[in-house]
Amino acid sequence: MRSRERYAVATAAPRPYAGFTSTWTTVDGVPLHARVGPADRAGLPVVLVHGLAVSHRYLMPVATLLARRHPVAVPDLPGFGLSGDPGAALDTPALADALGGWLDATGTGPAVLLGNSYGCQVIVDLVVRRPAAAVALVLSGPTADPAARSAVRQALRWLRDVPHEDPRQAGVLARDVRDAGAGRVLATLRHSVRDRIEDKLPAVDVPVLVTRGGAEPIVPPAWAAQAAALLPRGELAVLPGAPHNSGYTAAEALAAASEDFLRRAVRPPAPETATG
Repeated sequence: MRSRERYAVATAAPRPYAGFTSTWTTVDGVPLHARVGPADRAGLPVVLVHGLAVSHRYLMPVATLLARRHPVAVPDLPGFGLSGDPGAALDTPALADALGGWLDATGTGPAVLLGNSYGCQVIVDLVVRRPAAAVALVLSGPTADPAARSAVRQALRWLRDVPHEDPRQAGVLARDVRDAGAGRVLATLRHSVRDRIEDKLPAVDVPVLVTRGGAEPIVPPAWAAQAAALLPRGELAVLPGAPHNSGYTAAEALAAASEDFLRRAVRPPAPETATG
C-alpha cells in the first residue's frame, strides 16, 4: 500500500471508502464511532483498538488489509476520533469497560482483538476481567515498558520513533490530537504509565502474538521478549524495519504476521450440528 493510499483510507471517515462505513453506538450515554468493513468475510471477526493520542484513522491501512478475509471493526474509544466526549479522561479499566460495552451492544465477538501501543493495555485489561470477549490477541508495540515508566521517558521515545514513520501520518495524527484535545492526551499518557500491564499478562488465557517494529524505540527488544514470556500462550514476532505505528507505516508486515499467527494458533469454531 502506497503512502497516498494509506493517507486516503485513514482520513476517509465518515464517508464510505474501501468497503468501510461509519457507525455510531451509544455506550453509557456516549456515542462511540467505529469504522466497519464488509460483514460477508469467512474469517474470525477482528477488532482493532487504537493508542492514547490517536483514533481509528492510523489503523485503517492494516484494517483494510485484514478486511480481505475477516469482518473488521475499528472503534474510537470515548473522547477520541469521532466518538463522543465522556467528560474527564477515562483510565485504563474505564476505557476497557467502554470497549466491552461496545462489543456487547454491537454483538461483536468473541473476536480477535488487535491493539497498538496503549490499545494493548486496554484490551489486556478487558480480557483479564472478561475472558470470553476474545479468542486471541495481537499486541502490536505494547506499552508501557516497565523500564521507562514515566510520561517523560515515553514521550522521548515517541520523538525518537517519529523519523521512522510515514511522513504523511503527521497529518493523520494532527487530526487525532485535535479531536481528543491536548488535555485528554496528557491525562491518558499519565494513565498509561500507571497501568502495570506486566502484572496482568500472566492472567491472559488466550493465544497472544506480541509484535514490535524492528526500528522502533518505544518497545525495545527486552521488553517485547519479557511481555511475550509473561503470557501463558504468548509468542513474539519482530517486523523488520518497522516503526511503532506498524499498523500504518508497515501495514503489510503487521497484517501478514497477524494472519500467520491466527492460522496457526486459533482453531475455527466447529460448525453447529442440526438437531430435531
